[in-house]
Amino acid sequence: MSMTLSRRALLAGSAAVTFVSTLAGRSLAQSATSGTTSGTVQTAGPRLGDPVPFDRSALVDRARALAGEAYEAPEPRAAEALDKIDYDAYNELKYKASRALWQGEVRYPVQFFHLGRYFKLPVTVYEVEGAVARKVLYDPSLFDYGNTGLADKLPDDLGFAGFRYMNPGEPPTDWLVFLGAAYFRTAGPFGQYGLSARGIAINTATDAREEFPRFSEFWLEKPAADSREVTIHALLEGRSVVGVYSFKARNENGVVMDVDSTIFLRREVERLGIAPLTSMFWFSETNRQVATDWRPEIHDSDGLSLWTGAGERIWRPLNNPKRLQVNAFVDQNPRGFGLMQRDRDFRDYEDDGVFYDRRPSLWVEPVGEWGEGAVELIEIPTDDEIHDNIVAFWRPKAMPKVGQPLSMSYKLYWVADQPFPAKDVGRVLATRMGRGGVPGQPRPKDLRKFVIDFAGGPLPNLDKGTPVEAVVAASRGEIVNKYCLRVVGTDRWRAVFDLKADGSDPVDLRLYLRLGEKTLTETWLYQYLPFTYPSE
Repeated sequence: MSMTLSRRALLAGSAAVTFVSTLAGRSLAQSATSGTTSGTVQTAGPRLGDPVPFDRSALVDRARALAGEAYEAPEPRAAEALDKIDYDAYNELKYKASRALWQGEVRYPVQFFHLGRYFKLPVTVYEVEGAVARKVLYDPSLFDYGNTGLADKLPDDLGFAGFRYMNPGEPPTDWLVFLGAAYFRTAGPFGQYGLSARGIAINTATDAREEFPRFSEFWLEKPAADSREVTIHALLEGRSVVGVYSFKARNENGVVMDVDSTIFLRREVERLGIAPLTSMFWFSETNRQVATDWRPEIHDSDGLSLWTGAGERIWRPLNNPKRLQVNAFVDQNPRGFGLMQRDRDFRDYEDDGVFYDRRPSLWVEPVGEWGEGAVELIEIPTDDEIHDNIVAFWRPKAMPKVGQPLSMSYKLYWVADQPFPAKDVGRVLATRMGRGGVPGQPRPKDLRKFVIDFAGGPLPNLDKGTPVEAVVAASRGEIVNKYCLRVVGTDRWRAVFDLKADGSDPVDLRLYLRLGEKTLTETWLYQYLPFTYPSE
């Protein structure tokens, strides 16, 4: 499982440092000195290099040329010293707020991350005004090194690990971060980081080793003074792919990003993931049998939501399997998909430290027709909340040829809930499991009970006597003891059934509610991974 280990090492570091980034801004130094260097442009923030032309089409041409060259993996400088900058040391390394790029000039100034144990390769960052770019120059004086003792032990031209856009006001907090490989994330509508997105996924959950291409260079367009939108261009480089990405991110009641990408494969890959999302799911009310923690639920996302090209709404609760699971949801021209956090009550988590109830949902809206392919969901076993173990992306059926461009555009919605909710059907509120059978009577060991609650759409207008039917199907086994009812004192409807299935192979379940020929709810899909309770 080298794929899983390398993924977890990378993501654990990313999660830890992004958490640091959210807190670090609360105690940044407010004073700094700035020197002058011949041949550079002096600013109140970091120094800038000589002007060079910038044109996105020329950047695409450069990526095309790079794709025809052999990949040379960069080697980190000062690796031994950087390895000493662990989580605790990184906590002490603070970018000086007064030296932020565009500080006092725009709504969202930019601060930079230092290199460290988990981020040893620097990125090149340029400021762009019009068609002119100037390199943002690294300088140790931009950072407060605290008690680390590292101020004079690192090269003066070390470089930055990444950057973040800051909110206005005090204390300073960030809302958009690019840090590590091709990962980026936002704080969403509640100011709380959670799941991540990244530029591309290469060979995730395959026999080939998973690759983590990186954004090696960035161009940050200087926004107008009061603008809530920022624009970022990035060069993506990896062993199997080169690409150019442009992001337009607007920070207002959540974050909406327009993403335009053009990639070129250097060589064939086994699995190509477009618009990949990465999250964490340990346990919820669905799989309490794996919980070893006192909190009721722990997850950044609790389900995969799909809006198919045919218009069907689907909800797939997430799993924490015992072994890696890959599920593909075949579609044509999908309308959207996302990893969502539906449980929004503090009591769902009882966590006043990392606030899972405030974690953003992330929805992908394709722009244009994406053709045939599949939304793929990858679930990796985890025994703790520090591991990002969930991945979802679009896998195109037609793979681009080596050296040929593949251009994809889409929108990312970092929001509280699905940005395009269905008004004509109810949605899943909860998925619960227990021992099958009837209370007070012998319980068969091979019987598992499922209870699924729905709400919204036409359901509140139906009284308890309405003959609502639960339509259930299973990939194997037998469905028994099925019924449907309105939950007393609520507008919710509940479907209940028992599954009788032998063996340990997964069982794919499908359920929705209907009244006559009218569909009342989205489709609930679930992959049951057979298990036994201690008392069985």
